[in-house]
Amino acid sequence: MTKPRHFFLILILGSLTALGPFSIDMYLPSFQAIATDLHTTIEQVTLSLSSYFIGISAGQLLYGPLLDKFGRKKPLYVGLAVYLLASFGCMMVGSVESLIGLRFIQAIGSCAAAVAAVAMVRDLFPVEENAKVFALLMLVVGASPMIAPTVGGYVTAAWGWHEIFLILALIAVVILVTVIFALPDSYVPDKTLSLKPGPMLASFWQVMQHPQFFTYVFTGALSFAGLFTYVAGSPLVFMKLYQVSEKTYGWIFAALSVGFIGSSQVNSWLLKRYTSQQIVPIALIGQVIGGIIFVIVAINGWMGLTGVLVMLFVILCCIGLISPNASALSLAPFAKNAGTASALMGALQLGFGALASMGVGFFHSLTAIPLAAIMAGTSLLAALIYFTGRRYIKEPVVASEGAVLVH
Repeated sequence: MTKPRHFFLILILGSLTALGPFSIDMYLPSFQAIATDLHTTIEQVTLSLSSYFIGISAGQLLYGPLLDKFGRKKPLYVGLAVYLLASFGCMMVGSVESLIGLRFIQAIGSCAAAVAAVAMVRDLFPVEENAKVFALLMLVVGASPMIAPTVGGYVTAAWGWHEIFLILALIAVVILVTVIFALPDSYVPDKTLSLKPGPMLASFWQVMQHPQFFTYVFTGALSFAGLFTYVAGSPLVFMKLYQVSEKTYGWIFAALSVGFIGSSQVNSWLLKRYTSQQIVPIALIGQVIGGIIFVIVAINGWMGLTGVLVMLFVILCCIGLISPNASALSLAPFAKNAGTASALMGALQLGFGALASMGVGFFHSLTAIPLAAIMAGTSLLAALIYFTGRRYIKEPVVASEGAVLVH
C-alpha cells in the first residue's frame, strides 16, 4: 500500500470514528439554549445525552453481525442514512421528549460508523500494524473533546442550537459520499451467518470464549473506564472543589487531553522497538501505581490543584498506551468475524465506561476521593484480569502472513 493511500484510508476511518464523539461533544454548550427554547430544564436536556449513550452501546451489538453477514459498506450506508435523518429530526423537534428519542436513533445510526471503522482496520491493514492504526484513530477521537465543544459554542452563539444538528447532518453527508466512492470493499460477506437471536448470541459467545479476546478486551475496557470517570468527575473536582472558572476548566481539559492523545502517538514510536504484548503490562502497572498514589494523597489531603493535574496526567498517559494495543490484540484472532468481535469490544468499553462514570455521581463528596477511588479500582480490576487471563493464552495467534503475534 502506498503512503498516500495509507494516509487516505486512515483519514476516512478517522472520520467514521470521530462521528460519535462529535455528536456527543458539539451540542454540550447549547444545553441552556435548548432548555429555554423547549421550555424545559437542563436536567431534562441531559437525558438526551443519556439516551445517546444507551443507543451507541446497544447499537454496537446490532451492527457486528450485520457487518459480517452483508459486508462492511451496506450496513454502513444504512447507519449513516439513519444518522442523517435523525440529525434533521433533532433540528425540528418541538419537545425535549422528541429530542431524547431522536438522539437515541441518531446514536444507533452512528454506531455503524464506529463498528465498521474498527472492523476495517482489521480488514485493510496487516495485523502487526493494527496497534499503530488504532493509535492514529485515537488521535482523532482524543482531539474531538477539544474541538467539538468550542465549535458548538460559537455556532450556538452565532446562529442557535438547531444549526449544530445541521452541521452534524452535513458532516454525515460528506462521510457517506466519501464511503460510497472512495472506501474499498474490504470483506467478503459471510452469507451463512444467521441474524436470529440464538445464533447471534452464540456468535458473540464464541468470540468471548477466545482467551486472547477475553483477556485483552476486559483489560482494555476497564483501563479505558478511567477516562470516562475522569470526564464525569473532573467538573466537580476542578470547578467546585478548586473553584476554577469555566474558561480555566476548558484549558485544563484540553491540557490533560494532550496527555492521553500524546501517549497514544508515542505508542506508534514504541511499537518500532517493542511489541504490544510488552507495552500493555508496563503501562497497566503504571496506571495501577498512579491510581493507588492518587487515592492515598486524596484521602490525606496532601495535594492541591497541581497535584491532581499531575496524577490525572500520568493516569491518562497510561490509558493512552494501553487502549490501542489492547484493541489490536483483542481483534488479532478474528479475520473472519472481526465485525462481531469489534462490536462486542465496543459495547464492553462503553458499558464499563458508563458504569464507572455513573459511579462518580453516587458519591456526594466535595473531594477528589471518589474520582481517585474509581480510577484506581478500575485499573486494579484490569490488572487482575490481565495477569490472570494471559495464563490461558496457550495457542499462538498467527497472522495471515505467518507472523506469530502472541506467545
